[in-house]
Amino acid sequence: MKAIVVSNHGGPDVLEWRDHEAGAPGAGQVRIRHEAVGLNFIDVYFRTGLYAAPNGLPLVPGNEGAGVVVALGEGVSDLKEGDRVAYAGPIGAYAQERVIAADQLVKVPDAIDLDTAAGMMLKGMTAEYLLRRTHRVEAGDTILFHAAAGGVGLIAGQWAKALGATVIGTVGSEEKAELARANGYDHVINYRTEDFVARVKDITGGKGVDVVYDSVGKDTFPGSLDCLRPRGLWASFGQSSGPIEPFNIGILAQKGSLFATRPTLFVYNARRADLEQSAAALFEVVANGTVRIGINQHYPLSDAARAHTDLEGRKTTGVTVLKP
Repeated sequence: MKAIVVSNHGGPDVLEWRDHEAGAPGAGQVRIRHEAVGLNFIDVYFRTGLYAAPNGLPLVPGNEGAGVVVALGEGVSDLKEGDRVAYAGPIGAYAQERVIAADQLVKVPDAIDLDTAAGMMLKGMTAEYLLRRTHRVEAGDTILFHAAAGGVGLIAGQWAKALGATVIGTVGSEEKAELARANGYDHVINYRTEDFVARVKDITGGKGVDVVYDSVGKDTFPGSLDCLRPRGLWASFGQSSGPIEPFNIGILAQKGSLFATRPTLFVYNARRADLEQSAAALFEVVANGTVRIGINQHYPLSDAARAHTDLEGRKTTGVTVLKP
């Protein structure tokens, strides 16, 4: 079998396509053959060393994939060979086959193909926990979502609109603005040509939004705080532009007794019951057409370096799938 292996932290060039044995499944594990692997910005963080890999180097990146069960370890009773499964979480997805704990997998409904499942699990369950658990979006809410044309942003825009929210998004180009408008956003702000704080104040009549969902980090702080109504919530769930510098927590008082949180999918879905609920909610909105998953880019898994280069260069939109 082959996989993408990172032996040293660095740029996309450290992603090496080479022989890699997946191994036999142990107790409570299964071996799966990947049909597709999802590309996410967290893959860049592990590649560069911004996030420490659980078992150090060398590492096989990737936190999201879908495929078919090909072997069962001892004690696995709720899966069988041939089952279509998907996951988001355990690192090691950039491989033709892998061994994974059975309790990290969910079965994929027949109505959803495996490319779609591979590209939506991490992004879609992230949208689920942000919109339904970090701040439970209700009809009448006004929200701001940075990186609206990204994978999470396009899913969140459709989902939040279906929940009855007024949805504001930021993007970096007019092309991305058009994409966001087609995916639920009522108002789209091009941060390269507009002051997003001023535009949010204008859109909301000076009131501010109920919640800001921010995966950008350095470039949108502290502006995100200035977009919030008093006692609003800033949910910082990523840092694609770089980490936020340490700040005095007193700024939250100064700007309106604000709430702040730094959530992660892996904590929100750490319990099996939460994982099942999150996946079920995602499968439901995709299967019934509330949320459309647009796979806008395909790359061979062996060409992961080019995919990372395009991702970091902000040349990708929506969902990107790597094919083993």
